[in-house]
Amino acid sequence: MLRVNEIFHSIQGESTHAGRPCVFVRLTGCNLRCSWCDTAYAFHEGRTMSVDEVCEAVAGHECDLVELTGGEPLLQAAAIPLMEALLQRGHEVLLETGGSLSVDEVPTAVGRIIDVKCPGSGESDRNHWENLAALRAGDELKFVINDRADYEWARQVVRERDLGKRCPILFSGVHESLSATRLADWVLEDRLPVRVQLQLHKLLWPGVERGV
Repeated sequence: MLRVNEIFHSIQGESTHAGRPCVFVRLTGCNLRCSWCDTAYAFHEGRTMSVDEVCEAVAGHECDLVELTGGEPLLQAAAIPLMEALLQRGHEVLLETGGSLSVDEVPTAVGRIIDVKCPGSGESDRNHWENLAALRAGDELKFVINDRADYEWARQVVRERDLGKRCPILFSGVHESLSATRLADWVLEDRLPVRVQLQLHKLLWPGVERGV
């Protein structure tokens, strides 16, 4: 069984899939408390559903792309069977994870979007660095940048680990703290092999916190 916070159909706002219609399955619970978290409502709220019930709810939206998000989806053991079931039903499946837990058991066909927590999150000591050694085709790494110090930290990680040659690297500014223009200027100045990412859903539906 799964504890599910919400299931909704929206436009994918982040990652290399930004702009695509997507069904989001937001699971309840998180082991992190990032300073800039915008989904704290998913820490505890939710309803109990079986894997089949979630799959049926997803099917009702008639959309190929599905993303498991949270919270932290990998806290729930049934997240793995859910991903397998969605794949068996013909969906393209993405997983967004906070990066503190191993992604080794995630099915190979799932696109893994793995956070690397910067110091400004307050959770950088929770990064499961072993995940970076197991990156594969279809994976993406996301750095949420709060300020210049976070940017310089992320820049060092990208360069020292030569991540630009491993998979797409996404730099996203904290919505209320760092303008996308300033972040873009820094990336251009340093010629970093990363993508500056906007949270498209926040531009499309400003002020709407849930269901987008």
